[in-house]
Amino acid sequence: MKTKRKHGHKLFLLLIVVSVLITAAVSFCASGNRVCTGIGSLRFFSQADKNAVELLLVNSKNSLPIGYETELLTLSNGVVIAEIIYPDLQEMFDDMRRQGIYPTVVSGYRSAEDQRRILEKKIAAFREEGYSKSQAKEMALQWVAAPGCSEHQTGLAVDINPDYDKKAGREVYDWLENHAHEYGFVKRYPSDKTEITGISNEPWHYRYVGREAAGEMVAHNLCLEEYLGYH
Repeated sequence: MKTKRKHGHKLFLLLIVVSVLITAAVSFCASGNRVCTGIGSLRFFSQADKNAVELLLVNSKNSLPIGYETELLTLSNGVVIAEIIYPDLQEMFDDMRRQGIYPTVVSGYRSAEDQRRILEKKIAAFREEGYSKSQAKEMALQWVAAPGCSEHQTGLAVDINPDYDKKAGREVYDWLENHAHEYGFVKRYPSDKTEITGISNEPWHYRYVGREAAGEMVAHNLCLEEYLGYH
């Protein structure tokens, strides 16, 4: 009997600890902290299928899932991207070049440390313009995501600019806006969705979501947050 009472006491304490942890977790999520919505972050990451990875939502309210990993591939110019986006990216670039339009990927995958350096550099630039520390940070975050909240850390996002060694001009951005969805890429931060995405217009930033999702998003003028029903 003594052994049973001791065992029961330990079980009771364990149940209390579990209850406290669950309560704390719910409270943490309700407070609006990152990685709590489940949409695009933990929920999608817990699924093994390719579509779930393609639709991973990473923004100021949905940080990169803990333990997220993806196979990386290095392009000929040294830029690193997620391997799963390479076939469609290469096909898109080949078709553009056949039409006399010359794009280049200037940024792809970034580590948390890379993202931190870029953000600090942007903050410093605004500070030099005379803004206070808080103002500079707020303005910088409209252009550069905080570490853990950047799509570049997924490897699924690329910044595409004209290849100025061959030809300069807006035709690259115009072509991408009209055709990138045919290859599974969407303009992630359009000017009419800033209130939802929290990021200012970036005509160079394209995100791979797969051809089916990209087609639907463009057809209905939806950004990724809207497409996933998170707004």
